[in-house]
Amino acid sequence: MTDLTLIPATNTALPATPFHGRHLIDGRWQDSADGAVTERLSPSHGVVVSRAAKGGVAETEAAIAAARKAFDDGRWSRISAKARAAVLLKVADLIEANVERLALLETLESGKPISQSRGECGGAADLWRYAAALARTSHGDSHNNIGQDMLAVVLKEPIGVVSIITPWNFPFWILSQKLPFALAAGCTCVVKPSEMTPSTTVMLGEMLAEAGMPDGVVNIVLGLGQPVGALMASHDAVDMVTFTGSTGVGRGIAAAASGTLKKVALELGGKNPQVIFPDADLDSAADAVTFGIYFNVGQCCNSGSRIIVHEDIAEAFTARVAALSRKVAFGDPLDPNTQVGAIVTPAHQAKIDGYVQAARAEGAKVALGGGKLAIPGLPGEFYQPTIVANVTPDMAIAREEVFGPVLSVLTFRTLEEALALANDASYGLSAGVWSENVHTCLEFARKAQAGTVWTNTWMDGFPEVTFGGMKQSGLGREIGSYGLDEFLEVKSLVMRVGRTRANWVRG
Repeated sequence: MTDLTLIPATNTALPATPFHGRHLIDGRWQDSADGAVTERLSPSHGVVVSRAAKGGVAETEAAIAAARKAFDDGRWSRISAKARAAVLLKVADLIEANVERLALLETLESGKPISQSRGECGGAADLWRYAAALARTSHGDSHNNIGQDMLAVVLKEPIGVVSIITPWNFPFWILSQKLPFALAAGCTCVVKPSEMTPSTTVMLGEMLAEAGMPDGVVNIVLGLGQPVGALMASHDAVDMVTFTGSTGVGRGIAAAASGTLKKVALELGGKNPQVIFPDADLDSAADAVTFGIYFNVGQCCNSGSRIIVHEDIAEAFTARVAALSRKVAFGDPLDPNTQVGAIVTPAHQAKIDGYVQAARAEGAKVALGGGKLAIPGLPGEFYQPTIVANVTPDMAIAREEVFGPVLSVLTFRTLEEALALANDASYGLSAGVWSENVHTCLEFARKAQAGTVWTNTWMDGFPEVTFGGMKQSGLGREIGSYGLDEFLEVKSLVMRVGRTRANWVRG
């Protein structure tokens, strides 16, 4: 398409050598015992940008053993919250000092725009600072109203060893939604990043050591889901596993964890609707819809991947979003003016296109895009901004997570119909409603089956506001005070004051 806004290849110099990622086990950096490695080919530039150790059972077992020992001897779990918070605050400072280094590798490995990587990596420091604040303020309860001779205390204690498995689409941000909260609670951790985006996790490990994190408290094992992730989920020395990724893999994680009945937290997929009423601020709504579908190339669990538009405005609103889509800058992610970068792999690009072509064959209208996008000077994987109209609720593109820059358009007549369409999905991560009528917004928000509902906005988030899904979008919550609670066990301590208990045995 020639009427899109394209950013050609820049003359930015790529790193002379690939980044070398190693495991961090019990405070020591090491390669795999068998010398195995994985290489990451930049999805935008087509060159090897990182080479990481490929872990196996031996490395995973060693990392879990280190985390178990570190938790049990209390080097982290039993120190004061003040001391834990001090380390987390140092990590936050180091993150901000290394934003450029982090952002470059994140962009090269993931294909996302450098400006977005800077925002995510730098912004993650706030998550660490907020977790540090929660460490200082978390507390249990006391009950002194259960009788003059009784006192009960409810304690909150760290759950233990936590396995953290993170995805490729937001490798540094999602790790920072989990790790600092687990650490604030007093847990020790084993972390496995995606094999496609391991480098920023390794960099964070370096910062943790510099900040004074004791050896063994945070261990990093690089490698594939089999065997590393599977063992992290099933091992009987692990007390909890937290995973972000696809719903299908999440089911596998839950199944692997079920053998030991460990706690499982899952942040999974979404097919997130935005409902647009005729009385909405349509300019703001169209801009937010455009942002919601193209942010991170649509490779986002919170992507606003389907809009449900009132029939009276559907055609005009779709045209408005299409016009804005043509202005969105697709291209070289190393150019700070780029807003949308590359698709993560050729296989994923083919999957995205498969959904679009299937919808076309079923009678949907591809109003914009629908195919691979060529960026001048770059060999990488790019997909056109795509809008699919005349979508019916039974189509796969309306029900399944495409995970790409593809917007599905459905229509409605009444609020009840809009709610039925919004809730007619196996997912329940987020939803949005656009109307100037507060009653409409409130009724939709109350009845929408989603963990987050935005009204007259999309994807605004804050460390204080918890995040998570309903239905097959996951289990548990992240960030906010509820995000800390996920990593805590509750213990009741009941005490008798004085020798007031009457003997049960008489005589």
